[in-house]
Amino acid sequence: MSEPVVHLLGPFHVPGLSARHVRVYVPPRRGTAKPPVFYLFDGQNLFHDEPSFAGGWHLHEVAGRLAARGERVPVIVGIDHGGHERIDELSPFPTHGGAGRLELLLDWMRGGLGPHIEHHFGVSTDPLDTGVGGSSMGGLAALYVHHRAPDRFGLVMSMSPSLQIGQGALFGWLDGHPRPRASRIYLDAGAQEAGGGLLRAAERLAETFARRGYDASSLKFVAAKRGAHDEKSWRRRAPGAIRFLFGRKWRR
Repeated sequence: MSEPVVHLLGPFHVPGLSARHVRVYVPPRRGTAKPPVFYLFDGQNLFHDEPSFAGGWHLHEVAGRLAARGERVPVIVGIDHGGHERIDELSPFPTHGGAGRLELLLDWMRGGLGPHIEHHFGVSTDPLDTGVGGSSMGGLAALYVHHRAPDRFGLVMSMSPSLQIGQGALFGWLDGHPRPRASRIYLDAGAQEAGGGLLRAAERLAETFARRGYDASSLKFVAAKRGAHDEKSWRRRAPGAIRFLFGRKWRR
């Protein structure tokens, strides 16, 4: 079997941020319906080992196997991070490095990258077909992007989100944003992260979503007993997240 092809696009100009590449994997298509699409942060880590910090997630292989079994899988779009700017550009809240510039990245995703992917890869524009995800800072960014732009991104994968940023500012920020009409969330954290502190914060966040009316069909929370804050742990949990979010078309 030949190696699945991951397309390297760009570098793209991102107003206010550094230029970056985007990596795209297109799974085998079935039928004529437009495929769903999954936008993921830290694109260097999603596929091959070479460009990643500590081993890739091999999502092209995961998606290919799921597609071969007849399961519904998305076109996967990995947005490379901006190197030393990563924490700042993935944060909507103040960090030690600056004010947080996620809004700039989101503006480009909506007005530049999204239309480019839709035109060249024929993906669906339905928010219930469109996911956003990431781990650590990317997990925080995904939660923010979903609630900030629910008309575009209805599905969320938030792995080990950096909920401590801005002294837990996401919790208060969510209070001012109603539950999106189209919303399905995968959330996880590991017991070995930050001495268990991250898992406790993620459990609190899952309880917040439950109070907003999320049930087992719209929220999946995974507490990984052996989970650490590393690529190996996220790579292990990614297939389950993809299946939960994209395994079937969902309507509220």
